Amino acid sequence: MALFLGALLTSAAPSASFAQDPFTEFFGGIFGGHPQHGWGPRGEPRVRRIMPHRENRAPTYWHGQTDNARRAAKRDGATDQNTTVTQSTFVVATIGDTLGLLLANGLKDGFSDRPDVAILRKGRESSGLVREDFFDWPKAAKEIAADPQKVNVAVVMLGSNDRQAIQQGQESIEPLSPRWREIYAARVDAVIAAFKERNIPVIWVGLPVMKNERLSADMAQLNEIFKARAAHANIPYVDLWDAMTDEHGQYSAFGPDINGQIVKLRSADGVHFTEAGARSVAHFVEGEIKKYYDASRQQAPVADAPGTPPEAAGATPQQQPVAAAPADGQPIVFRSPVGGPSAAPSLPERPAVGPTQQLTGAGAATELARRTPAAKAAADAGTPAQALARHVFVQGGDQNPRSNRADDYSWRPAANAPSQPR
Repeated sequence: MALFLGALLTSAAPSASFAQDPFTEFFGGIFGGHPQHGWGPRGEPRVRRIMPHRENRAPTYWHGQTDNARRAAKRDGATDQNTTVTQSTFVVATIGDTLGLLLANGLKDGFSDRPDVAILRKGRESSGLVREDFFDWPKAAKEIAADPQKVNVAVVMLGSNDRQAIQQGQESIEPLSPRWREIYAARVDAVIAAFKERNIPVIWVGLPVMKNERLSADMAQLNEIFKARAAHANIPYVDLWDAMTDEHGQYSAFGPDINGQIVKLRSADGVHFTEAGARSVAHFVEGEIKKYYDASRQQAPVADAPGTPPEAAGATPQQQPVAAAPADGQPIVFRSPVGGPSAAPSLPERPAVGPTQQLTGAGAATELARRTPAAKAAADAGTPAQALARHVFVQGGDQNPRSNRADDYSWRPAANAPSQPR
């Protein structure tokens, strides 16, 4: 009996994972079966789970891709971008800090239906115009403007990281001081001049209102510098301040998107944009970009227009030049590519419609003004319906009421009539 009980207990012993939970072991012993753990039995591959998406970031994997997969994805992405830029005829370079990169994402979405427009993301995170030792934007702007890939428009959005002192040698210049403003304005001019030297239009985008009041006040002072230098350089300045505030002019994380729906436009830090916010901000910049886009389409030759056949751009050897009109007034002779010369078709003679009236001669206007109402009145009086319409709508006369019509008040009882018993 002891051996039998020992064998029975050994066969009914729970697994290690099952014995870890006493409650599960108890109920499992009553109802039978083993608990189904999410990890599954050993030996099977673990399921890769995706963490929730963070705002403006790619999804993070608990079990990330291998190095080879990441390199292949990066290579394929670079190839697609280069192919898109090569096929495009209108290139927009967006430079700036993190806000500028988010703006570039919104512009990519806005111009996704135009394959001939390419949006280049030439931004750098945590950069600005103060720390030239970290990233020199005037120098980078010259390199972007001199790139073999012709840039048609440059969009600049900088300044959210520039609440810092400017270091010049051993001197530290306090932020937003008069000397600081002078140096900062000169660096803004240097970025603008780098593109204007190459005849590249520049669009400067202002900073939005921030959640922190002190930060928001400093950004407003930077916008004053941007707006003044943009006006001095005669370039467009896009003001986003009022577009990102509520009806009271205060910061609001929510607002209407491009479809009019109230969505979240700002991230939790009160500085950056969400995906919908970046698209909404890009909407205000697209109008300025489209002005330069339309101007370039008008200046481009016919051969550059999409959908134009090559033979329509210019004369081929098989085409004959169009004959000029003879000076003696003879009819033009058209040269047909299949037959001989044929005379131009002539229009039939226009029939006479009555005596000719002079419009500019002395007394002509008075004569026309005097005769026109009489003729019109005679025409309107042709039928009773026309006469009635003229009497009511032109002359303002009354019309006799008609039975069962809205102006028939005969059904109303008289004022002194006795009331009927109920």
